[in-house]
Amino acid sequence: MLPRAALRAIRPSTTSASSYLRHASPIIASTSLRIQSFASKPPRSPPPPPPAGAKPKRAPPPPPPRATGPARQTSPGTSFPKDKTWKPQDGIKFDERPGATTVSGAGAAAAGGASAGRAVNAGPSTTTQKSAATPVDGSRPVEQPPPPRQDGPLEADASPMEPMAQKTDTDEPQPGGVREAAHEAQGEAENQAQPPESEEPSGPLPDLRQGIPSTFDFEYGQGKKQARDTTSDPAPETDLTFESENQQQKDRGERDYDRSAYETSLDRRRARMANYLYGGILLGVVGAGAYLSRPYTADEELPTHLATDDAYDWTPSKMYARIRARFGDRLGYYTEPSFPKLLPEVPAAQRQPFTLVLSLEDLMIHSTWSREHGYRTAKRPGIDYFIRYLSQYYELVLFTSVPIAMADPVVKKLDPFHFIMWPLGREATKYESGEYVKDLAYLNRDLSKTLIIDTHAPHVKNQPENAIVLPKWSGDPKDPHTADLVALIPFLEYVATMGTEDVRPVLKSFAGQSIPEEFARREQIAREKFHAQLEQERGNRPKRSLGSLAGAFGLKGTPQGGMVLGDGQSVAEGLAQGKMLSDQIREQGQKQYEFLEKQIREHGEQWLKEEEEEQKKMMEAQMRDMKQSATSWFGGSK
Repeated sequence: MLPRAALRAIRPSTTSASSYLRHASPIIASTSLRIQSFASKPPRSPPPPPPAGAKPKRAPPPPPPRATGPARQTSPGTSFPKDKTWKPQDGIKFDERPGATTVSGAGAAAAGGASAGRAVNAGPSTTTQKSAATPVDGSRPVEQPPPPRQDGPLEADASPMEPMAQKTDTDEPQPGGVREAAHEAQGEAENQAQPPESEEPSGPLPDLRQGIPSTFDFEYGQGKKQARDTTSDPAPETDLTFESENQQQKDRGERDYDRSAYETSLDRRRARMANYLYGGILLGVVGAGAYLSRPYTADEELPTHLATDDAYDWTPSKMYARIRARFGDRLGYYTEPSFPKLLPEVPAAQRQPFTLVLSLEDLMIHSTWSREHGYRTAKRPGIDYFIRYLSQYYELVLFTSVPIAMADPVVKKLDPFHFIMWPLGREATKYESGEYVKDLAYLNRDLSKTLIIDTHAPHVKNQPENAIVLPKWSGDPKDPHTADLVALIPFLEYVATMGTEDVRPVLKSFAGQSIPEEFARREQIAREKFHAQLEQERGNRPKRSLGSLAGAFGLKGTPQGGMVLGDGQSVAEGLAQGKMLSDQIREQGQKQYEFLEKQIREHGEQWLKEEEEEQKKMMEAQMRDMKQSATSWFGGSK
């Protein structure tokens, strides 16, 4: 590219010859840029004065002012004329002389566009942009205005050229030619009628509920191979429905590859370590099984649920039994009661001979929760009478499936005078098959003289022969089952006072029946028989004494000739008055209950205060002992 100084030096002036720097046509390579120069014209003689009477000619317009600023340099081939449209003033102009033609403006540029890139040297006789004026005509030549100033020194006045194919109409398709055939084929394809769309689809539609089905097999697998083999047949329709299970398995087998070819040394090391780990686990399991299945020695204590015959043999069944027994002992910490003996050893002379186990929730109380009042607990009507009356004949035990920490505040309000001797909570239950079971075998009491009353049958499934299951109480005093618990008092009193050897056969005789109603019916029959026999003995000489009648009820007479109750009343006198033994025992129990209630009314508050003071003293003593032990420990550590 030429420097700016050289470009200014060769820039054309108004009096010197013209030099043009033209860009090459966009079709020609940039290397075709050349400099076209014209020879300077000889100085023109001044025109002769116009003749007299001639009209003065109009002076030509002055040339446009030339830019004084530095010219912007552009690269060749990157700048195009700004206006490429043909204008009327750019057309071909004819000189007055015949045969003389002058091309001016854009016409000159268009005419010169065909020979762009060639150097043309024009002499004095060559036709220029100006008309050749001679003094012979007697007229002043008309000079054309110079072309507009371009942006850069290398940009020439280039106008768009009309394609030669349009001038000669060679772009039209020739008859019988290839282009005409292509045009006709395209027209026929566009004018071809489309087949009407059927209302019902010809094939099953793809199921797109789980995403777009895969066409991998048709494109790259067996489907593509079949399409390649049957080239003469039309291409089969692609079924985009889900492939069958057999086809998926087949494709999966075709795409299998050898994994060992892609394994690294690290992968093989990891696989080897995993095999060692699996082998160690297997050896550990086998060793643990052999250790747990070993026979029991004479010094070891046999588990409760293991038979003696299964403790000393190597047969598979006995080995499995020992494994279960030993493994069950490990899990028993979570499923078994907290102690193997839930109740302490008490001499028979210091306690009642029969034990009555009572549930808490939905039997003695009912708890509800509401947003207005929170938790509220309702006490069953008659529960105080039930507990205090039966405490004369039974060792009362509270056995609930809720934690003892939650049940203890309720029990303190329900039984402030401790007629219930032993409260037991969830910690004393046994967990089996998702249920908290109240196993009476852990009570440390004789099951032949133990009864349990509950409202949930799965709680007593281990000893159903010792259980009385009542309907749940809803907490409403008008509930039809409200009096079911108090109605059991005559039956429970009879079982405890009549010297029953085993309660399980007695309960079995009431299976499937309402115990209060059935017992009242049986008692009424026995009373009728007793009165009939008493009337017969009064009318005739008695064949049997009253002592023999008492023996029929299981009572033994005294050597003095009769049995005496607790208040000194003779049983024989009661029988003579027409009172059955059960009636006399009930009267005695009522008297005891009334006396107990009188003592509670008179001394109940004092008993509670004394108990509270004793608890405070015990707490202070415990705190004193703890303080002394802590002082001694810290003093010894120093």
